[in-house]
Amino acid sequence: MSATSTAGRPGTPAPGATRRPSVGLDDPRLKDRSTSRTYAALALIVALLAVLPLLLDEQTEAVAIRTLIFAILAVGWNLMSGYGGMFSFGHAAFFGIGAYTDAYLLVEHGVSPWISMLVGAAISAAAGTLIAFLCLRYRLAGAYFALATFAFAQVFLLAVQNLDFLRRTEGFNVPLLLEDSWSMMQFEQGSPIYFWIPLAVLALGLFGTVAFVNSRAGQYVQAVRDDEVAAASLGIRVMRYRLVTVALSCAFTSLAGAFYTQYYFFVGPEQAFGSGVSVNAIVPAVIGGIGTVFGPLVGALVVGPLSEWIAQILRDPPESLAFLQGVTGLDVAIYAALLVLIVLFMPKGIYGTLRDRFRS
Repeated sequence: MSATSTAGRPGTPAPGATRRPSVGLDDPRLKDRSTSRTYAALALIVALLAVLPLLLDEQTEAVAIRTLIFAILAVGWNLMSGYGGMFSFGHAAFFGIGAYTDAYLLVEHGVSPWISMLVGAAISAAAGTLIAFLCLRYRLAGAYFALATFAFAQVFLLAVQNLDFLRRTEGFNVPLLLEDSWSMMQFEQGSPIYFWIPLAVLALGLFGTVAFVNSRAGQYVQAVRDDEVAAASLGIRVMRYRLVTVALSCAFTSLAGAFYTQYYFFVGPEQAFGSGVSVNAIVPAVIGGIGTVFGPLVGALVVGPLSEWIAQILRDPPESLAFLQGVTGLDVAIYAALLVLIVLFMPKGIYGTLRDRFRS
């Protein structure tokens, strides 16, 4: 009987050779490398952005700060609606809670904004968890869930407008200090610190999103988003992980509200709880790419300057566009047109579409 030699067969190692371990697409080492690259990219982006206030004039810096607020809102919304699959049209409620908590504690009790941020985050997380529990308990999903969150945001708006201790429709004016104060988060007008604070909050949100998405809880949340029935059949506690995601999203969103109060020195019912705030949370995430880490940031970089350009057009339009002066709702109309175009030609958003194109 003759033996068949395998030394020359393709894919078969020669005698004495060491087989190199193969790396499959699901190998955890690939995931670790991908996560490390994401962290490195985020660190580079944050470092580059940190230099901006040293290069910008005061007016442009104000636009950049507004853009960062949009980005923080979008990152918070994306965590719940993009990764969690629970579309919210009421994130104004949590932005407003953060804004009013900061204003009330500072104006009425002299509490430092840094402490108010934490208090507002805790209240927002509790409120968001309760709202989500009620919605999920009665099996509201999809458009019904979105409408329910919008309704709760409107309830908050009406409540604030009718509560004396929250000054009804007058809102709160933050007292101005004569000198810089870290404890009260007040600095000279045009100070780069007003840029670095929201940048630090945004960095916290982006790095936290990556950590959460790659954690076991984050994987469970995404599994529930993709197929709730299958996830439940595998023993995943659907309600628990959804509520965890909601709590994180609402707490982070409230930080944007608290900073808004400190930067503009004023907050009123419409500025805090108006439906426009929810739109400002949704639009950047959708334009950039829902369910992606960089999508909300990319979308905010589009929406922030665009909103300022629209405001400039309405304040002082050129002669050819003189009919637009004083027109209200133009920003919403342009956002709607952008969303339609994005949905038609880039259904995964700008970042999501470009990412998939370069991968293919």
